Amino acid sequence: MAEKEATVYIVDVGKSMGERRHGRHVTDLEWAMQYVWDRITTTVGTGRKTATVGVVALRSDVTSNELEEDPSFSNISVIQNIGQFLMPDIRKLRDCIKPSQTNKGDAISSIVIAIQMISAYCKKLKYKRKIVLVTNGTGVMNSDGIDEIQKKIKDDNIEFAVIGADFDDPEFGIKEEDKDSLKAKNEALLHKFVEGSDGVYGTLEEAIAELDIPRIKVTRSMPSFKGFLQLGDASKYETAFRIPVERYFRTYVAKPPSASSFALRSGTQREEGDAPASQAPGEGEALTTVRTSRTYQISDESAPGGKVDVERDDLAKGYEYGRTAVHISQTDENITNLETFAGMELIGFVQSDKFDRYLEMSNTNVIIPQRANDKASLALSSFIHALFELESYAVARLVTKEAKPPMIVLLAPSIEPDYECLIELQLPFAEDVRSYRFPPLDKVVTVSGKIVTEHRNLPNDDLKDAMSQYVDSMELDLKDDDGDTIPGLPIEESFSPLLHRIDSAVRYRAVHPNDPILEPSQRLTKFANPPEDLVKKSSQYLEKLMSTADVKKVPPKTKGRKRQRETEKPLSGLDVDALLFQEPKRSKISAENAVPEFKQMLSRAESVDTIHDAVRQMSAILEAQIKHSLGDANYDRVVEGLGTMREELVDYEEPALYNEFLRVLKGKVLSEELGGDRRELWWLVRKSKLGLIDQATSERSEVSEEEAKEFFSAA
Repeated sequence: MAEKEATVYIVDVGKSMGERRHGRHVTDLEWAMQYVWDRITTTVGTGRKTATVGVVALRSDVTSNELEEDPSFSNISVIQNIGQFLMPDIRKLRDCIKPSQTNKGDAISSIVIAIQMISAYCKKLKYKRKIVLVTNGTGVMNSDGIDEIQKKIKDDNIEFAVIGADFDDPEFGIKEEDKDSLKAKNEALLHKFVEGSDGVYGTLEEAIAELDIPRIKVTRSMPSFKGFLQLGDASKYETAFRIPVERYFRTYVAKPPSASSFALRSGTQREEGDAPASQAPGEGEALTTVRTSRTYQISDESAPGGKVDVERDDLAKGYEYGRTAVHISQTDENITNLETFAGMELIGFVQSDKFDRYLEMSNTNVIIPQRANDKASLALSSFIHALFELESYAVARLVTKEAKPPMIVLLAPSIEPDYECLIELQLPFAEDVRSYRFPPLDKVVTVSGKIVTEHRNLPNDDLKDAMSQYVDSMELDLKDDDGDTIPGLPIEESFSPLLHRIDSAVRYRAVHPNDPILEPSQRLTKFANPPEDLVKKSSQYLEKLMSTADVKKVPPKTKGRKRQRETEKPLSGLDVDALLFQEPKRSKISAENAVPEFKQMLSRAESVDTIHDAVRQMSAILEAQIKHSLGDANYDRVVEGLGTMREELVDYEEPALYNEFLRVLKGKVLSEELGGDRRELWWLVRKSKLGLIDQATSERSEVSEEEAKEFFSAA
């Protein structure tokens, strides 16, 4: 179960926080809120009801707290009482956090308010308590009673942190020149206060810099199996042994948050000033979650439409076997179900060098002895050491819960100075194994069975040597002066770009719903490309490799120019058309088979005049189809013909022919010269994006992209 938390953020919103200092393009408040927003949205992203947050505004224009009658607590406002923070609260807080018109307000008093809020909410219950003060330290502070406040923080086990804008921090290398005397005094007071409270004191610049580091979510693992690791049937044989064990995840795939679907609530009408439909549930009553409803139908000739709805319970189960659906009745399924009981039974052993790594099928788990059971710890430790000394793995049959299908798992010993366990992973059954055969990489076997070791498709010794040198030159690990290896890709500094990029984008959009998403962090893209110095160092080996392999640049694929291509000749060199007495080239396109014959005529065109003639004939056919169409009967054929004309004339670099025809066609359609009102056809042409051929599509076109858009918009 997740630990309960209560955190109060004290945000200085004084007038001085609205100023820009030291060349920054943001105010001190905007700069500080980058840290606060990051912490709050991270908490909201967990979705935990036990992770609660409260917000207090220091040096605010108004006073709103339980001790507001005392002048010492003036200009302090409780914006958000401690509780679960949701999206509506983020929107509300974003509107409230703005620089005030006063610099009055005591930071020490605001800490007292935060302590009282935590005490009233948490009472004597077990909570992880925390207070974070974010300020620029320019207000007046009263140090009276500071010792009692420090004692209260330590007695209540409250974590206290002060994050200051431009606060001096020698360890981080920050020192503000020409510091105001009041601010220097306040910094010294807060530093002393934090030290007496066993808290954390730091500069805001360091806190902002650390926001770039993705946070690793630490999850509390729950046991996926509790039972016995056994060898033999203990109910029948005295020599059988059973060890109480527990099973936990060792590795597990972390997945980014998935999207949720919402719809506008029925009966809700959007009016000017209403909340947008893109807001999350809880921000208003406009949205509701989308629920999936499934209906099942079977063929029935006697029913209207040939289909009849049936209930899910009336359907029989079926299982996929390849591409075949195999039906199985409830009675047969009950017979075939294997009756299993929870347990982990050893069924064999295998030498570690005989195990093939490709047989692993799952994430890894750890098998540890039952907690607080010394006898089980001793027994499992003996078993682990026996496997280790014999260089063997154990194979077991695992059933995690009663009536669940069994798994075959491999148990490998893992021994560390202060930790011992069995590493467990799933093994495949015979049905899970797929065998594929590939030709050998070091030889070529001819049809006659002859083995060839030197071939154009096989690498020679020079190529192997050049590749080996290039691979060695790209080695990430380096050597220091003592000869020790320095890892170039430390695992603790490599993060999942997908997981953390989506998480950061969601958190940023929660606070800035209308701003574009920021670029990904450099820490996420750090290993997307090899280091520049490494690429430079290995360039000479790469050039040698390309020279040895005779690498040549493939020319880019040429668009169009069909009429300039030579007719492909068969490998035999025979003139197949002459041998088959090919019929004369077609000179007339029939309306019944217009599209294929249009393509054939273009493919056999020997001059531009032939292309013009084909376009003229196709244009006449399309206009005739429109004119004699009964309603929209021929519209699909016309759209297909237009699409073919457009595609072919782009390839043959004759866009002007298509553009000229389309302009004429538009005029005739809109003026109702082709059999009446044919505006629906023109709508289909626009929907199919069969407009003018612009310069972006064909270099020979004289129509710009703007003219092509205006051509459709003017319709």
